[in-house]
Amino acid sequence: MSDLNSLSILVVGSGGREHALVQKCLKSPLAKRVIAAPGNGGMATEVDCYSVAVEAIYELVQLAIEQKIGLVIVGPEVPLSLGLVDALQAVGIPAYGPNKVGAQLESSKAFCKDFFARHEIPTADYATFTEVAPAMEYLRTHPAPIVIKASGLAAGKGVIMAETQAEAEAAVTDMLEGGAFGNSGCEIVIEETLYGEEVSIHAIVSGSDFVCLPASQDHKRAGEGDTGLNTGGMGAYTPTSRMTPELQAQIEAKVIRPTLAGFKADGITFNGTLYAGLMLTERGPLVLEYNVRFGDPETQVLLPMVDQDIVPILLASAKGESLPPELKIKMGASIAVVLAAGGYPGDYPKGDAITLPETIPEDTAIVHAGTKRNAEGTIETNGGRVLGVSSYAVNLQEAANRAYDLCDQIHFSGKYLRKDIGYRELDRSS
Repeated sequence: MSDLNSLSILVVGSGGREHALVQKCLKSPLAKRVIAAPGNGGMATEVDCYSVAVEAIYELVQLAIEQKIGLVIVGPEVPLSLGLVDALQAVGIPAYGPNKVGAQLESSKAFCKDFFARHEIPTADYATFTEVAPAMEYLRTHPAPIVIKASGLAAGKGVIMAETQAEAEAAVTDMLEGGAFGNSGCEIVIEETLYGEEVSIHAIVSGSDFVCLPASQDHKRAGEGDTGLNTGGMGAYTPTSRMTPELQAQIEAKVIRPTLAGFKADGITFNGTLYAGLMLTERGPLVLEYNVRFGDPETQVLLPMVDQDIVPILLASAKGESLPPELKIKMGASIAVVLAAGGYPGDYPKGDAITLPETIPEDTAIVHAGTKRNAEGTIETNGGRVLGVSSYAVNLQEAANRAYDLCDQIHFSGKYLRKDIGYRELDRSS
């Protein structure tokens, strides 16, 4: 790993994940200065925020040059897919995250599934389509329940779990002909429905080196009991007792290591986060999909569990240098609860004033996602997932109690939250 002096860090993004990264970086003795672009209302109370959009690649590179940034941490998937890391590397600025080629694992589900097939990584059976007629023919021989996915980026919402044939056919038509997800749905993946329990594994990767964070589980559905529409994530927790040391070793041997070998075979240099969404099935763990950045809200539960400075590890990955054999992880558990605007993931209002508690307990945090600071300095809602409340404690039940107590002290019009985050694990431990 690098010998480091203090450095200035730029976190790119405006969500809860990026706020959690900012908070973690501020605790680093190596961080001389932390800034964000574009940031949000909460980040603006802690660091300087620059109103540069995540899609504005040239402007982000210029900002990094002007501010003499020594490490850029790219939060969301969009700038990765647009080649921000490539552009920063071209001017000699280390950036945490994969290059544009590596980012295709997330920006194209079709690319990802073909990568799985090519390198024998266990996943659901699938087929990809760009036209309605062959997709409908496939559905006739692979009837519902079945999963229809927009191949491109869709902010966690481009997945339809069709329970009936009519729902499946409607999803195909809506995506390929109706523009339901814009250009992201011009190509679709149809895959078998997998049954089991989902877990996520985040690995920090530097070439052939990797180190895993604790397994986590998030709650994608809007409604309690995992019902309703898919969202970007309504909450998460770590660890899960389903992830035994034996299962962790199996996933590393059959998923993570073959993926890194596949990168090498395909000529892909991959540095950054490899986030595997897995379904624990009767056939063993199967990969649902890869993301190539930290999850949101998983980051809000994973970073509090890391009992060491993560900045030198992210910088080593950005430079393609060796990583430590493992991370120092706290005992205990962490949970995050998302406070959403009423109507999310559908239409929702913006501009409602948010009331926050003046003080919060130790080992809890409030991260801002869809917020902004108005001209009068008041924090307002500015997105679907407004805030995230996280808590670390000796066990998940205690962490949940603290988080929900803090949620009760936060107020804005139409506030919606799931009150059952972590319910599977809590049921197992009761």
